[in-house]
Amino acid sequence: MNSVVVVGAQWGDEGKGKVVDYLAGSFEYIARVAGGHNAGHTVIIGPDRYVLQLIPCGILRPGRHAVIGTGVVVDPAALVNEIETLAKVGIDVKGRLHISNRAHLIFPYHRELDKAAEGARGADKIGTTSRGIGPAYEDKMARRGLRMCDLLDPDSFRKKAAHVVAEKNRLAKGAYGANVDFSHEVEDTLALGDKIRGYICDTAELVNHAMDDGKSVLFEGAQGTMLDIDHGTYPYVTSSSAISGGASTGVGVPPTKLKHILGISKAYTTRVGSGPFPTEMPDLDAEEVRKRGKEFGAVTGRPRRCGWLDLQVLRYAKMINGIDSLVITKLDVFDTQREIQVCVGYKYKGKPLREMPALAEEYEHVTPEYKTLPGWNETTYGLKDGTKLPKLAIDYLKFISDFLQVEIGMISTGPERDATIIQPGSMLSTWL
Repeated sequence: MNSVVVVGAQWGDEGKGKVVDYLAGSFEYIARVAGGHNAGHTVIIGPDRYVLQLIPCGILRPGRHAVIGTGVVVDPAALVNEIETLAKVGIDVKGRLHISNRAHLIFPYHRELDKAAEGARGADKIGTTSRGIGPAYEDKMARRGLRMCDLLDPDSFRKKAAHVVAEKNRLAKGAYGANVDFSHEVEDTLALGDKIRGYICDTAELVNHAMDDGKSVLFEGAQGTMLDIDHGTYPYVTSSSAISGGASTGVGVPPTKLKHILGISKAYTTRVGSGPFPTEMPDLDAEEVRKRGKEFGAVTGRPRRCGWLDLQVLRYAKMINGIDSLVITKLDVFDTQREIQVCVGYKYKGKPLREMPALAEEYEHVTPEYKTLPGWNETTYGLKDGTKLPKLAIDYLKFISDFLQVEIGMISTGPERDATIIQPGSMLSTWL
């Protein structure tokens, strides 16, 4: 299968990094389609742990090409740091890393304005990472952003940047009372540009020609469906398209070339930051799951909110993305759970909800309906053979699959690359 899109089916942090790394061995190009360096993908290979924020984790596979697509917003400082960090452990990205000439840049002023705006919201904070992602996308949509292609002509870059910086100085002073001057950031960014110009190209041409030549491409998203700017729990969302459709616009390939959609879900649910979370566990239960699952942000270190598996969210994600195969990660976290709650429906003001609420205010007051399933109280950690799973764990997975009417093609039983079960006969097994 020469084109597969990997999407998060929840609120992000589903383990996409490990899954993409595992699959990358069977694909020639791995393309990142959206988001910025607020999305950390953790990959564990033997004793080594890698946290990648911008570069697709396929770069860890020898001979594979990593593409940063048009839909990504790129902080040059973060990118250079990532390239240099990989070089220190012997991973050379030359000739294998390709950055879209149309990808927009994040400047330090985006980060400062992000922090100021989040602070000004007070109790109504969205939960942003304050890494400048939202303000960079704002500039993109307002048609005042600077892009990778601008770095290729330093004189033109200086002229364009001077106008933008003057506007940002006025904004910082007028809106937030900050008497700052962002002018130095222009030369700082150009200096960083010297280190990345060689990777900039037309990635739409690159990926389309590769696919036309029969090469295989794995499209890697960021965040998750419920954080999508259009279809998530707005305004507690990210600033880009986190669903499968974003792969087409985020790289520049027609939808007809995207053949299969792989959804990633934990065996439970987590989310970071503010916003509705109907199946959130009580503090003591959440703390136990957080401890067992090491539920802290790969980039920020923030503790994640933990909850029971929400099949209403997964049903919605399947519909929006067109998911035809599902991966369940962190099954082993439930190895000591005596009973497992699974949300099978919502009620609002006593009436069943057939659709996902559009209003966050309404979503915050839905009542989840639960089905109680027995835990298996046996270890699944590190299992690679599905036939060795405890029967009650198999029953749990079958309940999910039957409810959603979608196959579960892969099960992750630990953070290591090889702690993975591929279900024989699944669609996923034919891709590998």
